[in-house]
Amino acid sequence: MTPERQADAAAPAQSAPDLSPQQLAQSLPPSEQPTLQQLQRLQQQLQQLQQQLDQARAENVKLGKINRALMQRVESGPSRHEGAYGSFEHAVFLAEQVREQTLALNSALEEIKHSNQALKQANTQAQTAHSNLQDAIESISDAFVLYGNDRRLLLANSTFKQFWQASGVDIRPGVHYEEIMALAKKERMIERYYGAGVAVGAKTSPLGDGKVFRMRGGGWLQVSQRKTGDGGLVVLYKDITALIENERALRERALANKSRVLQHTLDNLSQSVVLVNAHNQLETWNQRFSELIGKSATVLKQGDSFTQLMALSEVSDLNPCSRDHEGKLCTRLEQKLSDGRILEICSHALPSGEFVNTYTDITERSRSAEDLVQAYQHMEQRVAERTAELTQVNRLLLQEVDERRLIGSRLLEAKKEAEQANQSKTKFLAAASHDLLQPMNAARLFSASLLEHPLQDKTRALVQSLNYSLEDVESLLAALVDISKLDAGVVKPDITAFSTDHLLGNLANEFHTLAAQSQLDFHWVPCRAVIATDSQLLARILRNFLSNALRYTRKGRIVLGCRRNADGVSIQVWDTGIGIAADKQREVFQEFNRVQHDNSAHDKGLGLGLAIVDKMSGILGHRVSVQSTPGSGSCFSVQVPYGELDKSQLQRSRAQSALGPSVSCPQLQGRRILVLDNERSICQAMQLFLEGWGCEVLTALSYSAIVEQSAQLGGLDLIVADYHLDNNQTGLDAVQRMSQELSINAPVLMITANYSNDLKQEIRALGYQLMNKPVRPAKLKAVIQHLVNPPVGQAGVNASGL
Repeated sequence: MTPERQADAAAPAQSAPDLSPQQLAQSLPPSEQPTLQQLQRLQQQLQQLQQQLDQARAENVKLGKINRALMQRVESGPSRHEGAYGSFEHAVFLAEQVREQTLALNSALEEIKHSNQALKQANTQAQTAHSNLQDAIESISDAFVLYGNDRRLLLANSTFKQFWQASGVDIRPGVHYEEIMALAKKERMIERYYGAGVAVGAKTSPLGDGKVFRMRGGGWLQVSQRKTGDGGLVVLYKDITALIENERALRERALANKSRVLQHTLDNLSQSVVLVNAHNQLETWNQRFSELIGKSATVLKQGDSFTQLMALSEVSDLNPCSRDHEGKLCTRLEQKLSDGRILEICSHALPSGEFVNTYTDITERSRSAEDLVQAYQHMEQRVAERTAELTQVNRLLLQEVDERRLIGSRLLEAKKEAEQANQSKTKFLAAASHDLLQPMNAARLFSASLLEHPLQDKTRALVQSLNYSLEDVESLLAALVDISKLDAGVVKPDITAFSTDHLLGNLANEFHTLAAQSQLDFHWVPCRAVIATDSQLLARILRNFLSNALRYTRKGRIVLGCRRNADGVSIQVWDTGIGIAADKQREVFQEFNRVQHDNSAHDKGLGLGLAIVDKMSGILGHRVSVQSTPGSGSCFSVQVPYGELDKSQLQRSRAQSALGPSVSCPQLQGRRILVLDNERSICQAMQLFLEGWGCEVLTALSYSAIVEQSAQLGGLDLIVADYHLDNNQTGLDAVQRMSQELSINAPVLMITANYSNDLKQEIRALGYQLMNKPVRPAKLKAVIQHLVNPPVGQAGVNASGL
């Protein structure tokens, strides 16, 4: 390359534009101004390119000077010291360096061009991001503010600007937060700040810091802030006015409810109570206080002067600041009123400056004290009259005072013992049910056995009357025992799941014959619903319903059935009896309350059956209801929740349902039955009763008696055993020993007056059947038929006590 061409190649590098980042930015239109971070990055890149360009320019100038010097040297001729070829070679080398530097300069200019294009593209993206950011903050329902690292406003949505519209202030970007603070104070927009360490008038950031403040217009704002990566600050103002008002309304309702509870509590106190505020004005009081001062409840109102009210009454004005005649504080005194009553007045100061006064009637206590004082004065008079025996008399007096104190303490103990005796009486009556029901149970079995034999009409009428009388006595004893047990808390529910078919079928077997004897039609509707309750207590409830239906139905029919609903099964007993008036339907659940009195032999109700139903349903938590129309009939129902059977219970239930309950009595002819009871009369009555059905009966008073006749016990079909035997032995023990020692295994019917859940669980676990005394003949026959002829596929029986 010639020196001229080298100089021409260097010319474009010398004419390259020298643009600074500020000039590049100013060259863009205002709408395309880049963000601060983008501008800083581009400025750093441009500074690096500018440095490279300056270096290339310096090299180019240097090479230009060398080129001109070489050209001059070539034009002036060859050097005396160097040859022409060496000069040419050196010039070529220099020209190559100039060419390389020129190319580097052109490359730097190209990079600057690309940087300008990238700067324009970045500016476009920044504008798009800015627009998207503005749209995003406008879509926020809360007020949004963005401050830079110099705490000048960059962005704010319209919700934030609406705070200032009422004051006419226009908040624009670039405003410093100190200016916003000054404007807020000037316009008195904020009434008060709430937050840790923040008080009214304290110097604080208007942005808040997770605090709540109340606006002058009545609104509430919650402020939260977050720092950005470049040191800026994002602040959100959330309007929580509705939340605050809702919480305030909830608090007011809670306070009102507490006030009602407090007023009810005060009104049920035996004392007169009044609460006086710090201004000596009435705050709250009870009815007894208004009666004490002779003012009606409608006259007294909050804010009345306590001093003036007490001045108008004869009751002393006592308060925590009152003093006695010696100048000492007095917060308790006794005052005698004009009607002879004696009050004990106590004043109790509260930390808030209020005080509570209580007024207790201690007339009886004061009279007792006066009697003691008079007795003591009489003793002193005797001491004065017997001065010769002063020392001895004083000792006797002290002893007498001690004795009186001892007597007083013994009287208190006697009162407690009387209360305990009352409770023990109830528990004793509940615990003594076995001994009470044993002879009555025997008499019932004897009379039932007698009715099984052919009798003359007159004799049968006498026996039937005797049977009715025994039924009445038995019902009375059973009802009294039940009431006592329920009141004493002895009966505890044993909740199990079972099918209603089994329960209703047993009840149908029991009452079908009784209804036929009264010439009534008895119907029942099967139901396979599974319920969860105490089967024994539920059976007692339904028996009372059915017994009442038989007692008060002269003609027509009785229906036992169920209705399913969302909450469970409603088991109902319908009858066509005399009915109950609407105003008497709740009274029938009271003790000794009967629908109507009748002299017929069948109307010997004691008025305890439905009272027992009410108590049992309360223990079980079941709702009992009655619907009745006088002259048309009644419907008594009990609501029982649904239950769920396990697999074994489900199989037994299906087997029983497939067989179906039998209303007709199966034949018991030739069945061998062992009766174990420590009462000889019970054994005799059972033997007569069962032999009347064609059974072969063996009796025993104890296990030793069983052992003595063990040779005759082969092929037993049933064991009927009483739970309570002599010498602290039980029927369960005897049955177990019979199985282990004598290899005698047969279905077991356990009869007892014990209603405890533990015994019921134990009998159920052993697979035995349980019946509670008093034993009804019809029910006994149905259970024995079930045990000696079990349904096909039923592995065993349970202790349901149905």
